[in-house]
Amino acid sequence: MIKNLFKTAWRNVYRQRSYTLINILGLGAGIAVCLVIFVLIQFHTSFDDYHSKKDRIYRLLTEYHHADSKEIFYGKGVSWAVPQFLKQYVPDVEEVAPLYNARQQQMQVLNAEGQVVKKFKEAKGVFATTPALFRIFDIPMLQGSPSALKDPNVVLLSRATAERYFGDWHKAIGRAIKWNNQTTLQVAGIIEDAPVNTDLDLQVVMSLGTGWTERMVKEHDWNGTMGSFGCYVLVPPGMTGEYLTARAREMLKKNHEPGNNDSEVAQALSAIHYDTKAGDFSDKNISADMIRMLWMIALFILVIACVNFVNLATAQSVNRAKEVGIRKVLGGNRGQLQMQFLAETMVIVLMAVLLAIGLSLLAIPMVGKIMELPLTAGMLLQWQVAVFLVALIIGVALVAGFYPSLVLSGFNPITALKSRLAFKSPKGVSLRHALVVFQFIIAQALIICTIIIVRQMDYFTHQSMGFAKDAIVNVPFPGDSAGISKLDYLKQRLAAIKGVEQTSLNSSRPADDDEDWTSFIFENSPKRVDFYSIIKMVDENYAPLYQLKFAAGRNLAPSDTIREFLVNEALVAKLGISKPEDALNKQIAFNDKIKGRIVGVLKNYHNRSFKVDYAPLLLSSNKNQYSLASIQLAGPSVGASLPAVEKIWNEVYPEFVFEYQFVDEQLANFYKQENQLSQIYQCFAAVAILLSCLGLYGLASFMAVQRIKEVGIRKVLGASVSGIVYLFSKEFVALIVIGFAIASPLTWYFMNKWLQDYTFKITIQWQIFAAAGALAVCIALATVSFQLVKAALVNPVKSLRSE
Repeated sequence: MIKNLFKTAWRNVYRQRSYTLINILGLGAGIAVCLVIFVLIQFHTSFDDYHSKKDRIYRLLTEYHHADSKEIFYGKGVSWAVPQFLKQYVPDVEEVAPLYNARQQQMQVLNAEGQVVKKFKEAKGVFATTPALFRIFDIPMLQGSPSALKDPNVVLLSRATAERYFGDWHKAIGRAIKWNNQTTLQVAGIIEDAPVNTDLDLQVVMSLGTGWTERMVKEHDWNGTMGSFGCYVLVPPGMTGEYLTARAREMLKKNHEPGNNDSEVAQALSAIHYDTKAGDFSDKNISADMIRMLWMIALFILVIACVNFVNLATAQSVNRAKEVGIRKVLGGNRGQLQMQFLAETMVIVLMAVLLAIGLSLLAIPMVGKIMELPLTAGMLLQWQVAVFLVALIIGVALVAGFYPSLVLSGFNPITALKSRLAFKSPKGVSLRHALVVFQFIIAQALIICTIIIVRQMDYFTHQSMGFAKDAIVNVPFPGDSAGISKLDYLKQRLAAIKGVEQTSLNSSRPADDDEDWTSFIFENSPKRVDFYSIIKMVDENYAPLYQLKFAAGRNLAPSDTIREFLVNEALVAKLGISKPEDALNKQIAFNDKIKGRIVGVLKNYHNRSFKVDYAPLLLSSNKNQYSLASIQLAGPSVGASLPAVEKIWNEVYPEFVFEYQFVDEQLANFYKQENQLSQIYQCFAAVAILLSCLGLYGLASFMAVQRIKEVGIRKVLGASVSGIVYLFSKEFVALIVIGFAIASPLTWYFMNKWLQDYTFKITIQWQIFAAAGALAVCIALATVSFQLVKAALVNPVKSLRSE
């Protein structure tokens, strides 16, 4: 019976090829979007889910309390003393592991004679930790043991890293590498490559206490924090995050300096990947809001695809009326007819799924490229995807096929055989009209959202940051004593290059996403100020090169050590000083030895992203903390100057890999996730519009069949083709306007809420909504015009013949 059911269904589907093709395209596109989004969400929700003790792993965040105690910020860094003493204050925790994340590190591979034979620049994946980390997380060892990390100057390498360094990872044990051309490390173990769905991509794992990280083990600093120094904790069964938080806060309260109200918060491992504010060490995190938004988009687009099917199926119902009548006359009951039409729907859905899989194979790598994630077409082979696909097939077949099968099987056989079907609904509003309105609510909402996001991104790109950023390139250099000793020579050589206008040595760009923060003592106060400030070490060329503007005072005088300070207007305001000039000559000190006077006040510039307000800023000079050379290139000479810069750099620092980054490229990273969101929104909005047009096409087809006699009568009475097209077009425009009227306030509310995350943002103007509405109307009219013109051109003799 089932075989016969599907055999008949296939014949009917094949007989109506154009109708079937449109349905397959619509459902296929909708299911493909759902598949791609499911794979993306499955990837993100699987992060660090494979650890056997995942439910008992926490990391500690620092909760920063600023001046008025209302400003609270969270950072992934902790004080050096926290992991050292946590077990003393909370003895029932099982393991505590400090973790230092060292980015942009230079590694040199040594031969048996200690000579450098290869050099590598590791942008990320370099960590320093203790054996406790391996007792907390499931990190497979291929050779060696994590216990080797008890000793300094020891390193574990991932399989892939060992192969890059030595060719064969089996021969890496006992070999030597050099860290930043300073500290020689012995390879003591090989770990398995980290899976792609982890926030701990361990590639080079040094023992904490190696090189300058010895300070992190021996110095008991409770007040300073580093964003790159974190702490992971394994708690016993039954201990909650709230309990760990309370005990950690008690520990800090006993050891902090007076006035330091910062505290700790325990964050579950399962929450780390979704924390976009404190961040993680992988740069792959995603907000929980974006996950929910992706689910909503998938659901809405699937609903639009099902609505298309319903509209097209009911449009075809008139053509199949006689078939239904004959089947009923020959003894077919309503249940059998419903099963027949549901079987046809299942056939179409299965073909649409095949198309969707093909589209997904192409789309998943493309989405991975946009999102900068290692997404591959092979992810479709996961068992979760198979379960999701089966549920999707059954769900779509039932949802899309139920109403059309109900309508078709309910025809009166006498009326059906006479072809006198009429589809009426109370108050002149049909389900098909309502479904089309629903489609365009979603489509127009996505159009409006896309326009707002694109305009906000455009604002970020073109709004002035308050400093120069064009044709400025930053080149990191080694921060060891040998590297520092060559800085004056490097600066002289760079100045001689044609096309290099000026050079500044410093510790950080004007705006960065990983700044150093500090508190300080102001004017011999007995305690530190009750807020934190960004601190940068810069030379006297920094302000002129970046064209920083002064509100009062002068620039820094040349110096190798901290003697003078530049501050910004935000810091002056935090100090309660109303006029910038009143801050001049005031003293800032970090301790009895390190102090200086304020010599200049800078006008506020955006020293962080546009998401947040101006941060208090301290600039001073300290040659030993410089790590960047900022080079201003002459616009036309950029391409010619860079090779010359690289040549000189390789002569001065032959052991290190040369790399550079333009300031505008670095600033674009502030809004990476927003740009990705913008591109994804544009793709999904295009799919939603396409599917909505298919729905309109279905309604127009239905109207052309249902009102063919009305068109004939109007033509007999003298109506023109353009007049008939205009008359029917008004109905479609009315549907679009209704959808627009509902979508606009909803979209304004949610996008206004989204913009609240940004201190500096655009204003949502009426022109955005007008453009979206006009675009929707134009697309709708272009979609239905063919069917309307076709109906209006029918010879009235043919349409009225049955009368």
